[in-house]
Amino acid sequence: MRLSLRVILGFFAIVALAAYLLLNTFLQEVKPGVKQGLEVALVDTAHLLAEVAAPELAQGRLQEGEFARAVAAYRTRAPRARIFGVDKRKVEFRVYVTDARGLLVYDSDGDRPGTDYSRWNDVYLTLRGGYGVRASLADPADPASHTMYVAAPIHWEGRLLGSLTVASPTATVTPFAERSQRRVLNAGLVLLGACLVIGGGISWGLTRAIGRMRTYARDVAEGHRAAIPDVGGGELAELGQALETMRSKLEDRAYVERYVATLTHEMKSPLAAIRGAAELLEEEMPEADRLRFVANIREQETRLRTVLERMLDQAAVEQRQSLEDPRELALAPLVRRVVASKDVALLRRALRVEVDVADSLHVRGEAFLLEQALSNLLDNAIAFSPDGGGITITASQGEQGLRLGVRDAGPGVPDYAMARLFEPFYSLPSPATGRKGTGLGLRFVKEVAELHGGRAGLENVAGGGAEAWITLG
Repeated sequence: MRLSLRVILGFFAIVALAAYLLLNTFLQEVKPGVKQGLEVALVDTAHLLAEVAAPELAQGRLQEGEFARAVAAYRTRAPRARIFGVDKRKVEFRVYVTDARGLLVYDSDGDRPGTDYSRWNDVYLTLRGGYGVRASLADPADPASHTMYVAAPIHWEGRLLGSLTVASPTATVTPFAERSQRRVLNAGLVLLGACLVIGGGISWGLTRAIGRMRTYARDVAEGHRAAIPDVGGGELAELGQALETMRSKLEDRAYVERYVATLTHEMKSPLAAIRGAAELLEEEMPEADRLRFVANIREQETRLRTVLERMLDQAAVEQRQSLEDPRELALAPLVRRVVASKDVALLRRALRVEVDVADSLHVRGEAFLLEQALSNLLDNAIAFSPDGGGITITASQGEQGLRLGVRDAGPGVPDYAMARLFEPFYSLPSPATGRKGTGLGLRFVKEVAELHGGRAGLENVAGGGAEAWITLG
C-alpha cells in the first residue's frame, strides 16, 4: 500500500474514531437530556398547581371550583408557537389530584373519582414524603405513548391533603431531540469531510516531499546530476541537506580516487617516451636524430599538458550540479568567436567552415561552458576532416529545445565505436595523423549539455561524414 494512502487512511481512522465516540456519546445524551428538561418543567408546574388546588381541595369542592374550570379552559387552548423550527398546536399536560389515601379526586382526562391511584409511584412516593415520578406507556401497544408523571404534595395548614400529578407525553419533546440529533449528525459528517480533505492535503504534501527526496536519492545513486529538492522547512529539509552533504563527501572521495588512477594511467606512456628520449639524448648521435628526439619530447609534453587541462575542465564540470551564472546569450556571435579561435588549425589543413546560425537564436546558459563545448566539437571535426574539406555548423529551434550541430566531411564513425564515443578516455585515431586524442572532449560536451538541461549525441550522415550535436533546454 502506498505511503500516501496509509497516511490518509490512518489520519481518517483516528478522526473517524474520535468523531464516532464523541457523536455517539452526544447523540445518546440528547434524548435523555431533553426528557430531563421536560421533567424539570413538570416538577415546577406540579408544585405551582398544588398550591393553587390546596384551598379548594381542603374545602371539598375541587371538582366544581375555579381550579377545575381553569384546567378545563387550559385544555381547550390551541397555541400557535414555533419553537426552534417545530410547531406546537395543542396543549398536552394532564392533571390529576388524589386525596391523602391515594384515591382519585379530580382528573383532567375524566377518569372516575375514587379510583385507587395509590399504587402508582408518583402518588405512592409523594404521599410518603418522597419525590414522586414515574414513566409509563399510556397505550401498552404503542411505544410512542410513553408518558412522564411528576407529582407534588398538597398541603393545607400543615396537613397533607393529597397529591397533584402533572403528566406529559414524551412525544411532545421528541421532535426537538430528533432535530438536535440531525443537526449534530450533519455537523459530524461535515467535520469528517473536512478532516478527510485536510488529511488528504497533509498526506499529499508529505508524500510529495518524500517522493521528491526519493527521486533525488535515486538520481544520486544512478550517478545523475540532482539538486536538493525544495520540500519546505522542517525535518525533511534537514534530511535533504544531510543527504546532499553525504553525497558530496562520498562523491569527492570516489572522484579523487578515480581521477588519480586515470591520470596515473594516462601519464605512463608520455613519461616513458620522454624518459627514453632523454636517455638517448645523453649519448652521441647525429643532429637529425637529436632533433627528432627533442621533437618527440615536446610532443609528449604537449600531450601531457592537454590531458591535464582536459581533466581539470572535466573535473570542474562533472562536480557541478547546476549552472552558476546562466544568462541569455546570442548564439551566432558565440559560434563566430569559437570559429575565429581555430583559424590557425583551419588554415593549416585548408579547411572551410560554414556557419548557418540565425542571429535571432538565443540560449540561456553559461557562455564559457558553451564555448568550451563547441570548441571541443570543432576540434573533433577538424581532426576527422580531410585536408581541404568542409565543416558545417548549424543551429535550429525545435520541440526538444535549441539544437546545435557540427558536421565534418570525414569517413564517419565505425559501428563498433558508436556506443563508446562519450566514454572518458575513449577515442579513435585521426585519419590525417593516425594519433588519438585524449578521449575527454566529447565527455565534456555531454556534461555541458546536461548542465543546460539537454543532451549530446553523434551520428553518421548520409553522403559521408558525421555530425556531433547538443540540445539545450
